Amino acid sequence: MAFDGLVLNAVVSELKNNLIGGKIQKIYQPSDHEILLGIYANSLQYALSLNISSNCYSIHLTTTKKENPLVAPNFCMLLRKHIMGFRLNSISTNGLERIVTLELTGYDQEHELVCKKLVIELMGKHSNILLLDENDMIIDAFKHFSKQTGANRDIMPKSEYHLPISNKLEISHFAELEKKLENTLCLSDFFVENFIGISKSFILNVLSTLKIEDNLTLTNYRLVASYILDFISKISDNQVKAISIENQDYTLIPCLEKDPLQINFFLDDYYTQKEEKQQFLSYRNQVLTFILGKSKKLAKKLDSINEKLKDCSYMEEYKLYGELLTSYLYQIGKEHRSSVSLNNYYENNTPIEIPLDIALSPSDNAKKYFKKYHKLKNTFSIVQEQKQELEHEISYIESIIYEIQAAKTIKDIDAIYEEIQSSFSVKNKEQSKKVKGKKTKVNPASKKVEPFIYQVDGFKVLVGKNNKQNDELTFKIAKKEDLWFHVKDIHGSHVILITNGVTPSQETINKVASITAYHSKASCSSNVPVDYTFVKYIKKPNHAKPRNGYLYQSENCECNAKNR
Repeated sequence: MAFDGLVLNAVVSELKNNLIGGKIQKIYQPSDHEILLGIYANSLQYALSLNISSNCYSIHLTTTKKENPLVAPNFCMLLRKHIMGFRLNSISTNGLERIVTLELTGYDQEHELVCKKLVIELMGKHSNILLLDENDMIIDAFKHFSKQTGANRDIMPKSEYHLPISNKLEISHFAELEKKLENTLCLSDFFVENFIGISKSFILNVLSTLKIEDNLTLTNYRLVASYILDFISKISDNQVKAISIENQDYTLIPCLEKDPLQINFFLDDYYTQKEEKQQFLSYRNQVLTFILGKSKKLAKKLDSINEKLKDCSYMEEYKLYGELLTSYLYQIGKEHRSSVSLNNYYENNTPIEIPLDIALSPSDNAKKYFKKYHKLKNTFSIVQEQKQELEHEISYIESIIYEIQAAKTIKDIDAIYEEIQSSFSVKNKEQSKKVKGKKTKVNPASKKVEPFIYQVDGFKVLVGKNNKQNDELTFKIAKKEDLWFHVKDIHGSHVILITNGVTPSQETINKVASITAYHSKASCSSNVPVDYTFVKYIKKPNHAKPRNGYLYQSENCECNAKNR
């Protein structure tokens, strides 16, 4: 459900009962789109989140701890200067508009009692936070807009504040539109287009509750309008609550009894998870784009090497031409020709046509062919070695791509990015910022990524989440008598079966093999070959990248990847 006027009024209704008379003691700006107000009210400490992100705009109390920058941004400093220590006199909304006004009183630098307002406008990408004086003049705003740049109103310091213009009606005037019902066929769209602060998802939920179809008839229209008016009265009486619904969404429903701040803390959990998910996806996509760029460059390099190898495929032919020309030189003479037909004594004297450079003598043509042969021979040995190294590099990058796609948390991506930095030498801070963006300092202990842990028939099973962790599990944590699992010739995690000296049954081995298949690129396949062996047999060549080019003696089993 969108954070519409109904949700906003429900949040404010709860805040009125808990924050009025409270004192602002702290002001933080943990991100470039959120202000946190620390309010002491009724002998309790509250944190009020004012989020003006285009995707997660909201206002609600929060218990989520957030890292703060070492130096407060300008707008945060301005709020501290003007309203720190002020008391909250009232919280109000403008009907179902997504606008909240916090009226504050306190003492200025001359110790005179003054009134100020903090206005929060929640309107998608136009969301804003404004500080007004007692005459509704703008002291400053989080975002500045000007009519000169195409905005509908001026949002600048020392400008008079005006409410945004809306062409929609309050739901209480629903009777005025009854004559226009014939202009559209969809009831939910009609409400969204004509009435303030009502989202389509809420209307669809109302239709489901009333068990009516989304058809615009006069009867349906009046039923829905009456339901919404009754629902608004329940919001005023704090008789609504938020609940989760399908598709990771939520909605408001009527109720007689609920926790005093149920909606606020429900929204806190909901929007915190939503924002974390968006941050994770954004971070993951940035790292993935970076590593795909590396992969694309290596693919082009491999194409170039394959072209060189294709040219090298003619070297034996050039050698043959040179040998035949040298052997039959006494027959050919010194006459310049464009080609010559000679018997190939390597193939029962089968005639072969040899192209010649007419500007050169047959003897010089033979020398030219030998020169080409030796050049391609030297090139072949070098390029073959380059190709092998490049294929190892591409395989390693493919393993990183798999890990990024399989990552579940920001911590997982952090660990992978650190591996990328060490493996591909992200040379400077500016290049690093392009991938990682601005991140606050984090305790190193909190960044440690734990492996997946399973219990199988009383045995402990460890599954690596990235290449470095795979190495750590295999060469540092596992003991020689433990079993090592990996899918055959496919990118996937290292899996360690901790045996503690006990020999596991074949059934247990099959179960661990299934876990191994699940944590691999072949997880969607029905039958996946999995290698397993004692850890003591796993060797790694010197200077090899993590999980790149392991040597081992193994058993092999076919397992069903879907049976974990």
